[in-house]
Amino acid sequence: MKTIQHWLGGSPAAGADTVPVFNPATGRETARVVLGGLADVDAAVIAAWPAFEAWSESSLSQRTQVMFAFRDLLGRHEEELGRIISAEHGKTVDDARGEIVRGREVVEFACGLGDVLKGSFSDQVSRGVDVHNFRRPLGVVAGITPFNFPAMVPLWMHPIAIATGNTFILKPSERDPSAANFVAELYREAGLPDGVFNVVHGGKDAVDAILTHPGISAVSFVGSTPIAKYVHELATSHGKRVQALGGAKNHAVVLPDADLEFAANHITAGAYGSAGERCMAVSVAVAVGDAADGLVEILERKAREVTVGPGDAPGTDMGPLITKAAQERVENAVGTASLQGATVVVDGRGLKVEGHEDGFFTGPSLLDHVTTDMDAYREELFGPVLAVVRVDTLDEAIALINANPYGNGTALFTDSGEAARRFQRHVTVGMIGVNVPVPVPMSYYSFGGWKDSLIGDSPVHGAEGVRFYTRPKVVTTRWPRRTQQHAAAGFDFPTSD
Repeated sequence: MKTIQHWLGGSPAAGADTVPVFNPATGRETARVVLGGLADVDAAVIAAWPAFEAWSESSLSQRTQVMFAFRDLLGRHEEELGRIISAEHGKTVDDARGEIVRGREVVEFACGLGDVLKGSFSDQVSRGVDVHNFRRPLGVVAGITPFNFPAMVPLWMHPIAIATGNTFILKPSERDPSAANFVAELYREAGLPDGVFNVVHGGKDAVDAILTHPGISAVSFVGSTPIAKYVHELATSHGKRVQALGGAKNHAVVLPDADLEFAANHITAGAYGSAGERCMAVSVAVAVGDAADGLVEILERKAREVTVGPGDAPGTDMGPLITKAAQERVENAVGTASLQGATVVVDGRGLKVEGHEDGFFTGPSLLDHVTTDMDAYREELFGPVLAVVRVDTLDEAIALINANPYGNGTALFTDSGEAARRFQRHVTVGMIGVNVPVPVPMSYYSFGGWKDSLIGDSPVHGAEGVRFYTRPKVVTTRWPRRTQQHAAAGFDFPTSD
């Protein structure tokens, strides 16, 4: 049985305890991953601090060369990495390759950090006095990332952290850990010095060690809202900067003037892609007025057309859920929705895939006449369940979204520019799509929601990531002439003149 080890100081490192890693399509154990704790995190910090002293003094040209080489390697190994992700997560290989491409965009952004890191200069702010500023890295920083994007979410973090001169410790999900080690090997091949990128596997013990370790200056986290709150509170109480992205309940609003076939096609993909295990998945379709009946009719047809199977099989649209527990939780939620009065239009429960009867599969489920007091609406199900809520007007749809505690992503399907402008100005959501169901921004924009979807005020990637992983220094300079060097200094508070 393969054992997935830590990656410390540029090479694999053993651990004591292990837990199984499964292939969700077969339900079988395929490897074991070591579980780290305080000693392993401490070893990672010990490897990362000396590396930081050298790496932070490296030239921007050297860092950029590593990032260009890393980007090239991600492209050349995209298929291989995609299959590693598919085998442990369950998503299709094409979907896994898609997350690698989106992560690679952040590496491309990091390749151009020389321009983003430029400081500013003000001449003659006072007589003979100039002021300039520049940004410096923090030190050793860490990322704690979820199972649903084992490549992309870490890639939102470590390329920018490393390119700005920090060293990095990644704690990936223990459910699909192999991608992290594969990326570590690509970094080594790209020429990254040992100790700049490290991987510590584990569960809560490893997380708590990262959040409290005095040698770690900042923590980036993506996961559920309760854990995001825990991470933010514990890490900030130990003097760390924190990025903490939480859960989501993303709404897609469909107006009567929208092309219903187009809207339903994209909502179906947004709801059931990756088995709904995305923080930007469409989990609620808000049908406005006369759009409702026609929209549900098309959504039903498209849900029944989704091909469910193992992620590496040709023609598969949707793979299994990550664990047996996730499968049971999602199917129980469909049953609860029915008991609470929702209409189960498409029931994905009990699906068996031939040759993979022990896999963690469930089919797409479509619920109609869902109300805001039902569990299917209130809870983040993180599975292939689409709830349809009916309202009469766009203003009601906006009010519905604004009343929801989450504010990660939302979308509007319409042909009306006026409606789109009103929607994007008034919804209390961080990322908005107009005729785009999954509005994940490009790498040079920030990714982060509002309300319970972002704890604190630090989104990830783009210029926000640069600001998070660096801090400014402001230098005030005077170069007096020799005849002025012995002039008396004033005791009053200095002012410009």
